[in-house]
Amino acid sequence: MSVEHIQNSVKDVIAYLKENPKDALSNDPPITAVMENGLRCRATGTGGETIVTDMPEAIGGNGSAPTPGWLSRAALATCDATRIALHAAQLGVTLDTLEVTADSVSDDRGLLGIDGSVPAGPLSLRTRVTIGAAGVAEEVLREIVEFAVTHSPVADGCRRATPSKVEVKIA
Repeated sequence: MSVEHIQNSVKDVIAYLKENPKDALSNDPPITAVMENGLRCRATGTGGETIVTDMPEAIGGNGSAPTPGWLSRAALATCDATRIALHAAQLGVTLDTLEVTADSVSDDRGLLGIDGSVPAGPLSLRTRVTIGAAGVAEEVLREIVEFAVTHSPVADGCRRATPSKVEVKIA
């Protein structure tokens, strides 16, 4: 897709939502995860999208697929990259280079419930962005990244406490 196509598409969506703010709020499609074998899990969306996860052999899995934590970092990196590309296109900037790396530090004692003071999730997240565009000032590229990661849905979900609940149904 060309920068102009993305730019025009985003402009049209923004104009529509400004005129119809009630249409901006939506329920995200559910995803259902089903355990297949051991710790191998298949998640499927309402449109047939599918991903598979597994855990490393050391913890009882087969190591046959990425872990859920890996997919979480992949979601963060790809969402940030997409949002950066969208914002650059909105400004008419053609990026020559865009690479986003997400990593984290975790303590497996939290996952395994060994120490109640240790969170189950990552203790910290880091996102590294390499960006370049011929003839575009460094400050403009930094502003593109700053705006984009502030408006990246996955990054926001990682950084902000999101109200959540768990409902249990016994089969």
